[in-house]
Amino acid sequence: MTEAPVPSKPIYLDHSATTPIAQPVLDAMRPVLLEQYGNASASHALGRSARAALEGARSACAAELGCAPHELVFTSGGSESDNLAVRGAAAEMRKRGRGHHVVTTAIEHEAVLHTARDMENDGFSLTVVGVDQYGCVGVEEVLRAIRPETSLVSVMLANNEVGSLQPVRALAAALRDGGHDVLLHTDAVQTPLWTALDMDELGVDMLSLSAHKFYGPKGVGLLYARDGVPLRAVQTGGGQERGRRAGTENVAGAVGLAAALRWVAQDRDSVIQRVTELRDRLLAGLLALPGVALSGHPVRRMPHHASITVEGVAADLLLLGLDMRGICASSGAACAAGIVEPSYVLEAMNLPADAARGALRFTLGRDSTGSDIDHVLDVLPRLIEASRRASAPR
Repeated sequence: MTEAPVPSKPIYLDHSATTPIAQPVLDAMRPVLLEQYGNASASHALGRSARAALEGARSACAAELGCAPHELVFTSGGSESDNLAVRGAAAEMRKRGRGHHVVTTAIEHEAVLHTARDMENDGFSLTVVGVDQYGCVGVEEVLRAIRPETSLVSVMLANNEVGSLQPVRALAAALRDGGHDVLLHTDAVQTPLWTALDMDELGVDMLSLSAHKFYGPKGVGLLYARDGVPLRAVQTGGGQERGRRAGTENVAGAVGLAAALRWVAQDRDSVIQRVTELRDRLLAGLLALPGVALSGHPVRRMPHHASITVEGVAADLLLLGLDMRGICASSGAACAAGIVEPSYVLEAMNLPADAARGALRFTLGRDSTGSDIDHVLDVLPRLIEASRRASAPR
């Protein structure tokens, strides 16, 4: 059988790494970039115009998230939002005599996990809770890790690498019902495309977002910090963002973030249904191949996320072959690209090393099509077979 020709435009199946900016988002940002370019902290007319745009964006985001505008802090992205939540809240809690112990999980993004480990150098203690074979943390395991000196728990809403959803709502309820005086933070960077986020319903104290994960611009993020949460700035300078984040405000980025939140919410349910059907068709074809297995939870996973392991083949070889045939995918997290060793997420799930070295992640987007899936299912089996033949002992 002749292999399908390389498409003229790359098939992009790496939406968990980043998304293209949507046209309505770009349209919302353009007048801010060209006309409302003043410094939002300035008192003159252009500064006031920029301030109005910034606060309008804040109010729009608050309306989408079901919170008060003053509970939102604009940042440079998900990593800074995670740092501000974990480092900033824990430091202020310790200063107020409310503990020095942090609890997180073994599958958190490095922005949380590395930050928490770095805080041990500053006198904090840390407990990293393990996960099951599906990459899911248990509520009871987290609760057992809490000690009298615990001030902060951070558990992501959905894992970026294997797509598994975490029981954050149940954990928030258990902490509240158990009378635990700790803050709960969640990294929700992966979820706005696929989940309506209501802060009261979710029950967390802090939540991190990054605009480029849901068709917004790169370089801007958001931290929700519930009213009354003690938060120390980790970036010093001016007193912007009510003293919580120094630096000249990225007004156009904030406007773009707000526009993206509104845009993805408009038809979220219909997009989820269509993308889930495509994802399931992709997985059905891939899992029918010998030596291919699903990674992550089979049901409690993000609707666009198809993560697999392939025995006997290194992921970097498969990714190169896919790229040459016009398919953009990834192996685990984008920020781990180029590392041949199994990722720490897959290691935490106790996947066999041979299978983990062949981990692939296909993450669909709003514009993914059936022909995209057909092309992957035509190309990848041939690549796997050819790679196995090439690496077989002679």
